[in-house]
Amino acid sequence: MKIASFNVNSLKARMGNLKDWLKEADPDVVCLQETKSTDETFPRGEIEDLGYNLAIHGQKTYNGVAILSKRPIEDVTIGLPEGDGDDHARYIECVIPVGETVLRVASIYLPNGNPIGTDKFTYKLAWMDRLKRHATTLLAYEEPLVLAGDYNVIPTPDDVYDPKAWEGDALYQPESRAKLRELINLGFTDAFRACHSEPHRYTFWDYQAGRWQKGQGIRIDHLLLSPQATDRLKACDIDQEIRGREKPSDHVPIWAELEF
Repeated sequence: MKIASFNVNSLKARMGNLKDWLKEADPDVVCLQETKSTDETFPRGEIEDLGYNLAIHGQKTYNGVAILSKRPIEDVTIGLPEGDGDDHARYIECVIPVGETVLRVASIYLPNGNPIGTDKFTYKLAWMDRLKRHATTLLAYEEPLVLAGDYNVIPTPDDVYDPKAWEGDALYQPESRAKLRELINLGFTDAFRACHSEPHRYTFWDYQAGRWQKGQGIRIDHLLLSPQATDRLKACDIDQEIRGREKPSDHVPIWAELEF
């Protein structure tokens, strides 16, 4: 199975690009972020026509996550637990039957957190704590599990074109990076790093200052695998060329192949 994550940065603006990529890459499961679409305005028909079932958690103008699957979708969870009063559409989870087993998948759009020193950064760190607690529960199921999405965290200096340029950004703060390590250390594997040791492979290039043309990106979109999923990992890569297309998202898809 090919499982992908793609922050589309507005379905309305990227629908053509998304459909082209779905036809070319032919993923079995896709986790979308920043759909910026409500459940009612989500282009359900266009996606279903390509052979996908849908689980949607939308929000007007901001955020929005979804899961696309060629197989049936079951047991959908909307929103990250412990979210009393949190109306941000940042988390959706489901179970996908695969033969005699299941694959559990979550699409995650973690808060940006900027500027640091504000409630936004506090919210980011608290959200990461909530994710860690929920992930601990999910690991206890001992299922193949993929936590896929835009984590808005740069893990290491190897994942950014210029670490010093990001020292004042919430994506590269020691607290953000430490909480991502805490999550991974529960027993997850960074699928990309399990397959690639080379530095400076990116999933995001800002629209400003010609970052794409200059190769100045960051790696903030991640696929975290449970031990049961890691045992099935065959490949992982980034579809970087998508960023060079007309009217692209500032993110590109990252995908992993698991053998079932």
